Amino acid sequence: MLRNNTYLFTFILCFLIFQTACSQNKSNQIVPAAERFSAYKSLLKDKKIALVANQASLVGDQHLVDFLFSKNINLVKIFSPEHGFRGNADAGEKVKDGIDSKTNLPIVSLYGKHKKPYPEDMKGINLVVFDLQDVGVRFYTYLSTLHYMMEACAENNIPLLVLDRPNPNAHYIDGPVLEDDCKSFVGLHPVPIVYGMTIGEYAKMINGEKWLGNGIYCDLTVIPCDNWMRTSVYKLPVKPSPNLPNYRSIQLYPSLCFFEGTVVSAGRGTDFPFQTYGHPLLSRAEFEYKPRSISGASRNPKFKGQVCGGEDLRLIDIESLREKKQLDLSFLLKAYSTLNEKTQFFNSFFEKLAGTKRLRQQIIQGKSESEIRESWQAKLDAFKLTRAKYLIY
Repeated sequence: MLRNNTYLFTFILCFLIFQTACSQNKSNQIVPAAERFSAYKSLLKDKKIALVANQASLVGDQHLVDFLFSKNINLVKIFSPEHGFRGNADAGEKVKDGIDSKTNLPIVSLYGKHKKPYPEDMKGINLVVFDLQDVGVRFYTYLSTLHYMMEACAENNIPLLVLDRPNPNAHYIDGPVLEDDCKSFVGLHPVPIVYGMTIGEYAKMINGEKWLGNGIYCDLTVIPCDNWMRTSVYKLPVKPSPNLPNYRSIQLYPSLCFFEGTVVSAGRGTDFPFQTYGHPLLSRAEFEYKPRSISGASRNPKFKGQVCGGEDLRLIDIESLREKKQLDLSFLLKAYSTLNEKTQFFNSFFEKLAGTKRLRQQIIQGKSESEIRESWQAKLDAFKLTRAKYLIY
């Protein structure tokens, strides 16, 4: 009998420890703002609401649109960014206006020539809710969509509510700060390539630094995440865009996107985009791949159907890269040293991605990585002081 009681006591004790551990894990779980409905539901009451969203705008496993419908929120319109509302359009592909088949809501595309909402797009709206998953990199175009939506809201006296989400690259700040003569849709603001802020914090900075047209001010509210810190490792539950399918690609994206402005492929048209780089002239390398057309991701990738040799970055220790807290310029410098005499290595897009004309010149001049980094430092230090004013976490 004593032995049976001991077994029973041990079982109960283990069960209680398990329950406590589960409860603690749940209480420490990172909660995006969209899932904190009680924190913003009063702001939606009796409003005609437009939503800026895509496939990553989730509340648990439910799309934010469907969730808000279930709460009887009066949604009247959807604005969609690059890649479309359901996230199935190729990078740079024209996304058309339309009707969402599930909700019958009108969709207004904010890409191509129509990057900023027209005044007629804003009619009949009392509030815009913005919920896009950023990856913390300047040339990720959702930042520009945020800018133009803030500008349209300010011009039409409509409040903007940003539902914040964790930034998976928030743990460091690095890269050249964008210069005025390199502004484009892949970079509108004087920030480094990796800026270490959530999209909600970034919205506050756009307002506070008066970056909107004519220095106008957006009536902005940011709902923060729960249980997230800048040092948190956050692995997105759904890919934020078609060519960032996983944690590794998102961590490598700040370093590998430079290749979009060169003759080198960054793996578009494979099952591992932004996890490799290569070129047909390197086809005898240890690692080879052949880009193909992939609907909704890369319909016409660079070097489609050609064998590219290169480096397989699925093999590197991604956590060691993360711990360095800096861009890895070695991939770009190595590719340039191998291909610059055989190809026209750079294209006109490179300066827009880099945000400066100086980086191309430094690479051509044979500057070392440390020399290039040193040239960034003064502007990075100044940016950190600006950034500090807008941090929430």
